[in-house]
Amino acid sequence: MTPTDVPPNIALSFQLPTSAVDFSSLYAPIDADMRAVDAVVRVRLHSDVALVRQVAEYIISAGGKRMRPALVLLAAGACGYSGTRHHELAAVVEFIHTATLLHDDVVDESSLRRGRDTANAVFGNPASVLVGDFLYSRAFQIMVGVGSMRVMQVLADATNTIAEGEVLQLMNCRNADIAVDAYLQVIRYKTAKLFEAAGRLGAILGEASEGVEEALAAYGTHIGTAFQLIDDVLDYSGQEAETGKHLGDDLSEGKPTLPLIHVIQHGNSQEAALVRSAIENASGENFAEVLAAVRSSGALDAAHSHGVAEAELAKAALAALPDSKFRETLLQLADFAVQRRF
Repeated sequence: MTPTDVPPNIALSFQLPTSAVDFSSLYAPIDADMRAVDAVVRVRLHSDVALVRQVAEYIISAGGKRMRPALVLLAAGACGYSGTRHHELAAVVEFIHTATLLHDDVVDESSLRRGRDTANAVFGNPASVLVGDFLYSRAFQIMVGVGSMRVMQVLADATNTIAEGEVLQLMNCRNADIAVDAYLQVIRYKTAKLFEAAGRLGAILGEASEGVEEALAAYGTHIGTAFQLIDDVLDYSGQEAETGKHLGDDLSEGKPTLPLIHVIQHGNSQEAALVRSAIENASGENFAEVLAAVRSSGALDAAHSHGVAEAELAKAALAALPDSKFRETLLQLADFAVQRRF
């Protein structure tokens, strides 16, 4: 049985709470800004090299939730910023994120993302890696144009930390003995760091106090961590049509995510041995059995609860900000991060 051949009664056994967040209207306060960011992205994607344009357009046009650039805009708005530099920095954050996706899919040998073939499956690994490099370098060209050493420091540090997170994840593949804290470190480096940077950039543009800047950075860290933990849950509870990726991919790659770690640490001896073997052999052959173990051990509930706790910490960090439509949207975004099904 392949990872995506999941019996419906197993795949649907864990139910995420019904979302109270309408994602289509979530960005209403920044709708015009998001359109401006899209315009910057389109202009900055231009290259005289046709293949660069094709690959970059392919992955950018796949859409996505755009949470990271939205966080730049919302944080800037919450800090009273009224210029246009946040459009450029939101595009920078989106380019960095997109570059990591291109590289991730090559490293993971992924074939499906956001419901369609990955760029590496369509254009090949060399093109994906090189266009990822193009997006990184283009991001740094844009940030240089902003003319702020503080901005450059934040983004340079974030990019470096993300790369370290990628290597940490690679080192932990097939490691069934990884501790929860060590796994959370991977998340905070690989995923949450760019969310943290996005929040901090908005505060810097708005010339916020150090306390507010740190609050928005903390918000980014916690919402980014929550977002990834729910991704872990969706890999064992979602539906491929909704998540846009093959269920069980993490298991096939030998990635010990939080639900699997929970089974090893809290499941019975048979469940723990089954999951340990699947991780160490990077095998999705027994996905249905692993999924049953994840289910019966309470691993999905535990991972989801951890994600909710992170989202609550994100919302608590916003106490340092004055009331505004931007702060309210940030609160709703934290709810969306843990209530989403895709």
